[in-house]
Amino acid sequence: MKAFSALYQRLDRSTATLDKRAALVDYFATARPHDAAWALYLLSGGKVGGARQKIASSTELRAWISEASGLPAWLVNDSYDQVGDLAETLTLLLDDPSQPAADRPLSEWIETHLLGVANLPEDVRRAAVMAGWQQLPASERFVFNKLLTGALRVGVSQRLVQQALAELSGLDIARIAQRMLGEWVPSPDLLATLLSSAELPQDRQQPYPFFLASPLEAAADSLGVIDDWVLEWKWDGIRLQLLKRKGELALWSRGEERLDGRFPEIEQAAHALPDGTVIDGELLAWREDDAQPMPFTALQTRIQRRKPGPKTLRDTPVRMLAYDLLEQGGNDLRAQPLHWRREQLAAVLATLDDPRIQLSPDVSAVDWNDAATRRAQARERGVEGLMLKRGSSPYQSGRRRGDWWKWKIDPLTVDAVLIYAQAGHGRRSTLYTDYTFAVWDGDRLVPVAKAYSGLDDKEIVALDRWIRAHTLERFGPVRSVPGEQVFELGFEAVNRSSRHKSGIAVRFPRILRWRHDKPVREADTLAQLQALAR
Repeated sequence: MKAFSALYQRLDRSTATLDKRAALVDYFATARPHDAAWALYLLSGGKVGGARQKIASSTELRAWISEASGLPAWLVNDSYDQVGDLAETLTLLLDDPSQPAADRPLSEWIETHLLGVANLPEDVRRAAVMAGWQQLPASERFVFNKLLTGALRVGVSQRLVQQALAELSGLDIARIAQRMLGEWVPSPDLLATLLSSAELPQDRQQPYPFFLASPLEAAADSLGVIDDWVLEWKWDGIRLQLLKRKGELALWSRGEERLDGRFPEIEQAAHALPDGTVIDGELLAWREDDAQPMPFTALQTRIQRRKPGPKTLRDTPVRMLAYDLLEQGGNDLRAQPLHWRREQLAAVLATLDDPRIQLSPDVSAVDWNDAATRRAQARERGVEGLMLKRGSSPYQSGRRRGDWWKWKIDPLTVDAVLIYAQAGHGRRSTLYTDYTFAVWDGDRLVPVAKAYSGLDDKEIVALDRWIRAHTLERFGPVRSVPGEQVFELGFEAVNRSSRHKSGIAVRFPRILRWRHDKPVREADTLAQLQALAR
C-alpha cells in the first residue's frame, strides 16, 4: 500500500503531464505485478466492488467513523459538509496509529480486506474497515478511504496511463489501448500480458480503439483546400464497431460495452459480411420509409433491452451507417488513407446490399461557403452538423487533433430560471455548482434541464453566495431557491419524452451566460420548447 499511496501523492501534487507520466513509469517499473494490475485498473477508472459487492455505504461510513472517533454524528456530518470529500473527512477525523502495521500489498488490501468481506453482515464489514483505519497512517488511510468511496480521481486519464505503459514497454500505444478495451480482471500476469510484444489470440477478439474527432473552433477555410477533406453528416446515435471474425459477430460501443443481442437486425444483416471484417459507424433508430433518423431518445429505449421483443423491433427499428473500414480479410487497414478505406468499404457494402447497414454518404460541397450552407441545414435533417475528415488520414486512436473535426451547428438557446442547486464534486465540492433550471408553464415554473458548466470561477462564487443567502428549503444535499435568477442555456436538441414531467428532454444543456438584464417573467415558456421538440 505504501508504494501506491506514494504514487497517488506524487500524482496529486503535480500539474505537469510529463511529471505524472514519469511517476506512472516509475511505479509500473518497480511495483509487484499483482499490485501494478490493480493500480492500472483503478487509475483507468475501475472501482473496488460495485453494485453487487457492497463493502460500505456512505451512511455506514459516517456512522462507523463516529463510533471510531468518539465524535457525535452531527459533527461528522458537519465536517463532511465543510470538507466536501468523504474520503478526506474520514481520514482527518482519526489520529494516526501509534504503531502502524507492517506494509501489506495493495492487492491484499483490496482482495482480502475489502472484497473478502463484501456482502457480509454489517458487523463483519465494519470490523474490516475499522481495522484498516487503525493500522494505516494518514497518507495510506486516505487512499484506503478512496477505495471505499470509489472516488479515486487524481487527474490521470486512461490515455496518460497508456502513454506511460507504452514508454515503459516500447509498444505502440494503440496496441496497449486495444488490449485494455472491454472487461478485464486485475491479476498477477495481467501487466505481462498487456505489455507482451507477441501477437496474442485475444488481440483479434477486441475492437480497435476508437478514433475521436475534435470540435472545430477555427474558421473552416483555415483547413485548406476543401477537396482534401471528406465531408459527412454528424449523426446523433451510438458509435459502434461491428466485428466479424472467425464466423462470429460482435457489436462494440464506444463505451467499451458489447451490445450483442440488443440489435438483432444489425447482426442478421452482418452475417453476409466477409470474414475478417471490422466496420466503424453509427447506430441510429430509423424507420425504413423515413427520410431522416428518429430522435436519440427513441434509440435510448433500445439500449438497455438485451432481448428486444417484437413490438420494440417494430416500433424502433435501427440501422448502421458505416463510415470506415478498419479490417478486411483479417488485415489491419488503419494505416491506409481514409479515402482508400472508404472505397473498400463502399465495395464491401455494395455486395451486402442490405438497407440495415449502409454507407454514410459523402456531403458534396464546392467550397467552404457551400459547406457552411449544408451545415446550416443539419437540424432540419435530424443531424448535429458536419464531420470533416482529411482524406489522407490514417485511423488513429483516441482524440488526436488535426485530421478529424466535428463542425456542429450552433446550439439552440432558452432563457430559464434557477430553482434548485446542489454542491459539486472535487475542487468544487464546497460550492453550489450543479443547477436545475425551469421555464414558465402558465404561472408556474416547470423544471426542464440540469446544467453544471458554463460559469467562470468568479460567477460561481457569487452565485454560491446568493444561493446560501436565499435558500428556501433543503432536500438532503439539494437547496431550493426563489425563482429570481435567469440564465441563458444552450442545447443541441429538444425531444418529446414521457419520462420527464415537463414532457420534453433537452440534449446536452449548458450555461451560456447569466442574464442579469432579464426580468424573471420574461424567461421562456414550456410551449416555446415544445414547438422545437421533434
